[in-house]
Amino acid sequence: MIFELNLLVLVLALMLDRIVGDPDVLWARLPHPIVLFGKAISRMDTLFNRTELPGKTRRRNGMLVIAALLLIAIVAGVALHLFFALFGLAGILLEVLCVTVFLAQKSLADHVEAVATGLRQGGLDGGRKAVSMIVGRDPETLDEPAVCRAAIESLAENFSDGVVAPALWYLVFGLPGLLAYKMLNTADSMIGHKSERYVDFGWASARLDDLANWPAARLSIALIAAGAWLRRGGDACREAFKIAMRDGGMHRSPNSGRPEAAMAGALNVQLAGPRVYSGVVVMEPMINGGGRETAVIEDIESAVSVFYASCSVLAFVALVIFLFLL
Repeated sequence: MIFELNLLVLVLALMLDRIVGDPDVLWARLPHPIVLFGKAISRMDTLFNRTELPGKTRRRNGMLVIAALLLIAIVAGVALHLFFALFGLAGILLEVLCVTVFLAQKSLADHVEAVATGLRQGGLDGGRKAVSMIVGRDPETLDEPAVCRAAIESLAENFSDGVVAPALWYLVFGLPGLLAYKMLNTADSMIGHKSERYVDFGWASARLDDLANWPAARLSIALIAAGAWLRRGGDACREAFKIAMRDGGMHRSPNSGRPEAAMAGALNVQLAGPRVYSGVVVMEPMINGGGRETAVIEDIESAVSVFYASCSVLAFVALVIFLFLL
């Protein structure tokens, strides 16, 4: 019964998030839970990642810190679930609202669409400004095709991290699993870097995040291929699978390359390649090297269309499973 209830809540949350997203009027007055997670992680970083500590100690501290943060997230998830259960049907609706907060369909699409709008209305400077809100690479090094690629790559990667993975972890483990995943994913984005400061302290967070995202990244391939079939036809669907299987492992991340390669195949465009982060050039091969070399604004819009179709497939599959189990 718990699994079926999680399915129902997930379907409703996916639908609500698709419509509402993250309303600015709400989070202008209240701190977003991810912001609270970030403050906790930052505090732990300040306390236990002091530069005078040896690397071995910082790595041990990082392991203990992420374990403690995950435990706090799990306890919070259990407490919320038990609290919501006190209110019957109203409690189910409260849990739907809670799950919606941790999904990122509309907000992600809105940010990526803003890049296309920025390019159309403000030229290259407008596109660079918009894309700097969603990627970490140096915006001044990007020409227009690179801005378009960055937006598409962010959309594909975050489809896995921001939609599919939270949905999976909630479906299997409920609110404790969802909150633990979001805490881990936030920690990875903040301290899971291979910089001198975080190579040791963030090691455990980065490795656990890779593990937590492994199933979602692979499932994302099928969902993007299905979305491509709905929006661009059978050839795009086949190419999404083909390029994901062939080039998905070329990315430096064990997971990010899977949805990125699927989207590259769906759009028949090259993605990834060399990039600049904080003045440092990161050399990576082009994904879908046989695709079009120049990404354009229309590719961003096509990617958003495929993304939304993929989200719809995810919600539809969850609904079908729920009805079947009933």
